[in-house]
Amino acid sequence: MRIVLQRVARASVSVDGEVVGKIDRGVLLLVGFAKPDDEATLSHLSRKVLHLRIFPDEAGKMNRSLLELGGDILAVSQFTLCGNTRKGRRPSFERAALPEVARTLFEAFVAQLKDSNLNVETGCFGADMQVELLNDGPVTFVLDSPEPKTP
Repeated sequence: MRIVLQRVARASVSVDGEVVGKIDRGVLLLVGFAKPDDEATLSHLSRKVLHLRIFPDEAGKMNRSLLELGGDILAVSQFTLCGNTRKGRRPSFERAALPEVARTLFEAFVAQLKDSNLNVETGCFGADMQVELLNDGPVTFVLDSPEPKTP
């Protein structure tokens, strides 16, 4: 699982010219799922998103979490994050989860985020979407699933 997290002043996602998700201050999450991802992966990264201290405190230091801020979340599924561009000129997506698996993982991930009682909006899974954002900072992080434990 890979997440590109951007701290935003506002963000929205549209499908066919219609806004389907819109937030104010908070984070935009572009989320890609890989074949080995599971419930433990989702739990780890949903906690990371909610507790990562990336918002400024009174002194201007990144010291407050999304939960402390009470910010919004816009989550957009993006399978291209699991693309491999190391060889050749055409990305390989063999590492990406199959669409039906990714949809289930995305829905479970969003449900975990909603358990925080924050405002959580989404795009439309599998649709051609246009994402607009005003990056705050700019502050952008890439979050990856933990390496699998070896016996």
